[in-house]
Amino acid sequence: MCLILCVSLHAQERPSTVRVDECITIFNDVMRQVDVNYVDTLNYEDLTESAINAMLRKIDPYTVYYPKKNDRDLRMLTTGKYGGIGSIIQQRPANKAQLKGKAKVSKDSLWTYAVNPYEGKPAQRAGVQAGDRILSVDGKTTKGLSVSEVSNNLRGEPGTTVVLELEREGVEKPFKVSIVREDIHLEPVSYATILQADTLPYPIGYIAFGEFTEGSAQDFSNALDDLYYNHGAKGLVIDLRGNGGGIVDEAMQIVNLFVDRNTTIVETRGKTARSNNTYQTRNNPRYKELPLVVLVDKNSASASEIVSGALQDLHRATLVGQRTFGKGLVQNVRPIAYGGHVKVTTSKYYLPSGRCIQAIDYSERQKGHELKRDTAGGILPDIVLSDSGKVDITYTLYMNHYFFDYATRYHRLHDSIARPEVFELTDEEIEDFCRFLDERGFKYETETSKFFEDMIKMAKHEDIDSATLAQLEALEPVLTPDFRKAIERNKEEVKQLLGAEIVLRYYYQKGQAAYNLRYDKELKRALKELK
Repeated sequence: MCLILCVSLHAQERPSTVRVDECITIFNDVMRQVDVNYVDTLNYEDLTESAINAMLRKIDPYTVYYPKKNDRDLRMLTTGKYGGIGSIIQQRPANKAQLKGKAKVSKDSLWTYAVNPYEGKPAQRAGVQAGDRILSVDGKTTKGLSVSEVSNNLRGEPGTTVVLELEREGVEKPFKVSIVREDIHLEPVSYATILQADTLPYPIGYIAFGEFTEGSAQDFSNALDDLYYNHGAKGLVIDLRGNGGGIVDEAMQIVNLFVDRNTTIVETRGKTARSNNTYQTRNNPRYKELPLVVLVDKNSASASEIVSGALQDLHRATLVGQRTFGKGLVQNVRPIAYGGHVKVTTSKYYLPSGRCIQAIDYSERQKGHELKRDTAGGILPDIVLSDSGKVDITYTLYMNHYFFDYATRYHRLHDSIARPEVFELTDEEIEDFCRFLDERGFKYETETSKFFEDMIKMAKHEDIDSATLAQLEALEPVLTPDFRKAIERNKEEVKQLLGAEIVLRYYYQKGQAAYNLRYDKELKRALKELK
């Protein structure tokens, strides 16, 4: 706090080095006074880390301190690799009342679940299934721990063993599973396929690209070569939706596949000379004439925006989707004392047209101006498809894990299902899902019904006359939603989302991707553009 106040008070009075030294002296003196005089013993390492984190949060969300103990997080960030079991975990409330949002959720009431074991990774090979509740890790209970704390316990050096105690629906007693940790590398190309729908004049390649980590450009190139040379792709859809970015050089290499050598792709501009760089392609393109469409959304950020924005500026691809996130700040990792690191924002990205990717001016936010994301920053697609943002029963069912829980039960009762390309839930199975919701005591509450309930209470409190109150109460049956009717109105979307969760249980991530492509409206618009 002292450090931040001091910097702001003397910003225009002294050279920056002098100001920093003065502020550090103030901070040190405060720490010494607390050390000598505070009544209880304190954890100074924790206090220091908290102070640093609080300071960096005032700057921007991307300048981050990594103490030595968090080296694994830094390695995962830069390489996409970590020593672990290869499964996504999740926490949620432990009982029905909390699932309905009726009870206060405490840290101790959250249960930890394996929700997405990656195919071929240690957890999946050891038999861990989506929906397994993790009771303990190496004998240490998960009760009261955060997701990050449980995740840290699951991670470790490759070759070491971790023992999980699991609880599974349909299995009478908890059981233990021993898993040997491995160096987990998440595949940047999450799915690649050839699209030969009856409506297409020629085969179209599709590549879903998840992250820009070390070597990811080569993985992308390999996937494209396979689609082009082995499957005859005459056009390509690059799916960058949900891709949060990564290493800029990997983005450069991908763009270089499609544009001429010595073409400027992006510039960085910062405070120091070494922060100012111009990135140009180094090689001759191998796919200069291949028709391209890039899919983006509000979660496409950083390196994703470099690829999509550069291809757009150079008139090399058509962009389809929603305006991108607008993360145009460049970070470099610097070593600091005692084995830690700090990831520091050093410059901003500027595309060939000169536009800056960054959406928010954090210097303005520091002055107290809360800025909203508007037309500034990010990449606006050539073809904008609105994100409806509709809040209906599918949103409620998804956010409260009912699709997930039913898929867990479905998997227990069905040994196999049809291939993702043809699997579809029947009306009878949707009815079974409705019975499942009845068993769980599901009550569909809309914002309208909640508002109406509060309005009735307020009307009684304000002594509204009985005749008016009776008229209001007569509306209750109309405004109280019937979840079965709501599901019937949204049956196709319910089938899609529930089906995707079920497919994940049998065919994992790539199978789910293949299933979802059948319903992908943005992909259909991209294919229309390529035609």
